[in-house]
Amino acid sequence: MTTQDTIFGKIIRREIPADIVYEDDLAIAFRDVNPQAPIHVLVIPKQPIPRLSEADEEGDQALLGHLLLTVKHVAALLGLQKGYRVVINNGNDGGQTVSHLHLHILGGRFMTWPPG
Repeated sequence: MTTQDTIFGKIIRREIPADIVYEDDLAIAFRDVNPQAPIHVLVIPKQPIPRLSEADEEGDQALLGHLLLTVKHVAALLGLQKGYRVVINNGNDGGQTVSHLHLHILGGRFMTWPPG
């Protein structure tokens, strides 16, 4: 299965609906269907990268930076001025369930530590 065949690829191609809160040429952000906080949004690259550990140090550097700046922009749009958490799960032991890199924005409440 390629990353384009994941649920995220289908969201990017508009084959399944999603509550999209932001989109640009490189990324899309939408509400998680199983939220773990009052605000839980996923930011994904439109270019499929299976997981962070598979990102190319040269070819994906600009995209990875863009994703973090997209998180900042989306958090501002969502009114998370008091703070938020950004989570990237990597691989099975990291809790990654979809083989398409995604950043979780969690907010709307105080975040405790440790998270997992």
